[in-house]
Amino acid sequence: MNRESWLKILRKHRAIAVIRSAKKDLGSLMAKAIAKGGIQLIEITWNSNRAPELIAELRSELPDLTIGTGTLLNLDQLHQAIECGAQFLFTPHTDVAMIKAAVNAGVPIIPGAFSPTEIVNAWQAGASCVKVFPISSLGGANYIKILQVPLGHIPLIPTGGVKLTNAKMFIDAGAIAVGLSGDLFPKQLVENADWDAIAQLAQNLVKKLK
Repeated sequence: MNRESWLKILRKHRAIAVIRSAKKDLGSLMAKAIAKGGIQLIEITWNSNRAPELIAELRSELPDLTIGTGTLLNLDQLHQAIECGAQFLFTPHTDVAMIKAAVNAGVPIIPGAFSPTEIVNAWQAGASCVKVFPISSLGGANYIKILQVPLGHIPLIPTGGVKLTNAKMFIDAGAIAVGLSGDLFPKQLVENADWDAIAQLAQNLVKKLK
C-alpha cells in the first residue's frame, strides 16, 4: 500500500481503535465489537497477548477491515509484524531504519513524534504520516491546530489523550485521523462482556467524525 492509498483510507474512516489486551480471545472480542459499530481501522498493540496470532486471525475473520499493529520498538518486531500480516505499523518513536524497512516492504508506517523537529524528521525519512504522541501532554487539539501553519503538508494522527468527547476537535483542528484506546473500551463494559454497548460507542464515534 503506497502513501496516497493509506492517506485515502484515513480520510475516509478517521478513527483507529487501539486494542491492548492481556488475553488473545478478549482482544478478538474487543475488535469484533468495534467492527460491529463501524470502525474500519484496528491497531493491535504488539505487547498484547499473542499479538501475531490475533492479527492473523482478525485479517482472516474481518477481511473488509484494515488491521495493523503498534508499539513496535525495533526492526525485529517490525519484520515479525509484517510477516503476520499487519497492514500498517505504528511506533512510539522515530527510527529511520524502521521507517525505511517498512517503506521497502510497502507497508504504511506511522512513527511517533513530539516536537516539530521530530515530526519533520519522521516525514522526511519516509513516514506514511506521523503520530503525535502523547497529545495530552502537548495541549490537545490546539497543538494540532498550531502545527497546521508551518506543517500543514504533513498528515498527523494524535494519540495518547484522544477521547470520545474530543475526537472531533482533533479532526476539526487538522488531524487526518485519531487513535483511541481506553475510551472505546470502558473497564466495566469489558468486564461485563457488554459488547453491544461497546459497539454502540464505536458507532457513535463514527457518526461524530463523519
